[in-house]
Amino acid sequence: MRDIAVFSGSAHPELAAEICGHLGVDLSPSRLTRFANDCLEVQLQANCRERDVFLIQPLVPPVQEHLVELLLMLDAARGASAARTTVVLPHYAYARSDKKDAPRISIGGRLVADLMVAAGASRVLAMTLHSPQVHGFFSVPVDHLHALRELAAHFSQHDLSNTVVVSPDLGNAKEAAHFARILGLPVAAGAKQRFADDRVQISTVIGDVAGRDVIVLDDEIAKGSTVIELLDKLRERGAGSIRVACTHGLFSSGALERLQAFDDVLEIVATNTVPIPAEKSVPKLRVLSIAPAMAEAMRRINVGESVSTLFEAP
Repeated sequence: MRDIAVFSGSAHPELAAEICGHLGVDLSPSRLTRFANDCLEVQLQANCRERDVFLIQPLVPPVQEHLVELLLMLDAARGASAARTTVVLPHYAYARSDKKDAPRISIGGRLVADLMVAAGASRVLAMTLHSPQVHGFFSVPVDHLHALRELAAHFSQHDLSNTVVVSPDLGNAKEAAHFARILGLPVAAGAKQRFADDRVQISTVIGDVAGRDVIVLDDEIAKGSTVIELLDKLRERGAGSIRVACTHGLFSSGALERLQAFDDVLEIVATNTVPIPAEKSVPKLRVLSIAPAMAEAMRRINVGESVSTLFEAP
């Protein structure tokens, strides 16, 4: 077992501290400086030589600032002779840029993955990437975790005898089916077409939702356009109460307030892969911690145990 050194960027230090608490190690200090010309400088203020270094930094707004900070941390760890440097990426924002679906656009998910590797990443520990192919954008090993166990443990406290899991689109249907299997529930999916970042159309819902309670499962909710469009279709199909769940609760542009306002939405469940400021919180919001799972995965990486077995469905 190699000595561990864990550092946090400025994106989500609360999550990093919680992970370190579960690991039983101290969060190593770092210093971020901004020069007069607006350039950033990062200093890792603990010994990294021949240590197993973990850098925790979700890519959340301001995404570009946090990305550059992470790249500088990687370069600093490599320059300090770290034995191995693992990027702990609870949220990879550029994962949504995973295909070339219009002329002359970049595939940002692959480009940013290359930047991390070029800066010194030895491996990546990620949580709920937007699509399976993003895993393959990295040329270093990737441990791809999900939060389905944490979400399932929460929802299993409710009466689910008349409940169906609904994916907002067919792209997320496999993840929703996995979640439904854990809970022993049927699954349905919306038929979605996206026209812009905040403009989608769901033509129908594939599956039986009439007279049934619903758990809507998505990987990420930003503006909430897709979920709100889906709720309209569920009501048209005669669905009962609705619970909304996601891994990454970005909740931009008043999304939480809009979801909170619907009487048939009983709760909104997210994890703490991204920070949710107190001023954004609403009474229906429940935030689950993924720190224990991330900490256990980091421990297994450090000692060379299997990570995939930890996240197999029960």
